[in-house]
Amino acid sequence: MSPRRSYDQYCSAARALDTVGDRWTLLIVRELLAGPRRYTDLHADLPGVSTDVLASRLKDMERDGLATRRRLPPPGAAFVYELTPRGRDLLPVLQALGEWGQAELGEQRPTDAVRAHWFALPLLRALEGEGIVEVRLEEGVFHLYAGAGDGPVYGDGPAPGEPDARLALDSATCAALARGETTLAAAVRAGRVDVTGDSPPAKSLREA
Repeated sequence: MSPRRSYDQYCSAARALDTVGDRWTLLIVRELLAGPRRYTDLHADLPGVSTDVLASRLKDMERDGLATRRRLPPPGAAFVYELTPRGRDLLPVLQALGEWGQAELGEQRPTDAVRAHWFALPLLRALEGEGIVEVRLEEGVFHLYAGAGDGPVYGDGPAPGEPDARLALDSATCAALARGETTLAAAVRAGRVDVTGDSPPAKSLREA
């Protein structure tokens, strides 16, 4: 476990950065917002992080009360990491940071990695109301828990059970949403997002 570094400033922003300001920490939080994750899954979805740094950050997050580690019951018996309530409280911080960073996103560079579920947080910002929404992109499928309480806010793969709405869109449209160049309602009206489902959330998206 790395020694805690501090700005030694009596300021809440400085204290927050003492805890989450290290490289990779907030991106680990982004991944754990999907619920419990194994170390190998985290490493696979954080391209560029070394095994030593990832292990160190996870230990720091346990020490600081942001995440916990537990063993799954048989037959899994693997260790997983998950956010504590304190860690989940970072969701609006990540959302605000992502919204601020829209102007920095630009076009995808040849060296940029991409995972389908990295578009989960921008789409959550665009959704209103509550419900489970399944999203299909060329890069893969993930699902969102709009208006989620204490549980995961998104997950990889198809939604468990029947979702309240299904969205199908291409990567260019999803990137435009992430950059703030269009809204979800405008993309639906322009035919760039296909919405299926009979629930109120699906009807609301189609009628927006």
